[in-house]
Amino acid sequence: MIRVLLADDQTLVRAGFKSILDGEPDITVVGEAADGQAVLGLAAELRPDVVLMDVRMPRLDGLAATRRLLSGAHDAPKVIILTTFDLDEYVYGALRAGASGFLVKDTEPTELIHGVRVVARGDALLAPSVTRRLIAEFAGRVTKPEPSPRLNSLTEREREVMVLVAAGLSNDEIARRLVLSPATAKTHVSRIMTKVDARDRAQLVVIAYESAMVTPRWAQPG
Repeated sequence: MIRVLLADDQTLVRAGFKSILDGEPDITVVGEAADGQAVLGLAAELRPDVVLMDVRMPRLDGLAATRRLLSGAHDAPKVIILTTFDLDEYVYGALRAGASGFLVKDTEPTELIHGVRVVARGDALLAPSVTRRLIAEFAGRVTKPEPSPRLNSLTEREREVMVLVAAGLSNDEIARRLVLSPATAKTHVSRIMTKVDARDRAQLVVIAYESAMVTPRWAQPG
């Protein structure tokens, strides 16, 4: 059973999400919070698997709550950021803080359910097309990318794979590009996440840009 904590300052939004999620046989909403401070207390008490986290909340916003919730905690819940539109200005910061992805508040019920399941099993909730748009919008926020020691353990092939992940390619697309089987591409991605201590695919994208492994389009000559 996937245990979900809802964090949103709008009662109707929480009620709508709760109604949708509680209707699934493998998902249960274990608690609700109206502000970021309450999230921290309820997460410690209820031990949810997934937190649906609104960005704009009183007392402590969703970004700060996400950062505190995930800081140094290996058994922390997965966090899905809720935004009012699909490229909210806080999304990139939330991914840096460790969030596993994001959903817009007017998402279809089937997408909400799918997103919770995807994140609960350890994957990132970032479709390749969304990753590409995120890169285009937010890569420019990385002002001083610096090489990271975490990348030293990567093999040449793993570096190739990580660059393609950062470009927004799916495992199947990476497999075709590098003439690998999809299973091999997936294995490479999993090993890379272990070596660089990334929670999921979303974190790989952030690490790749912040470590200067790839260069945003805005910074490329010509």
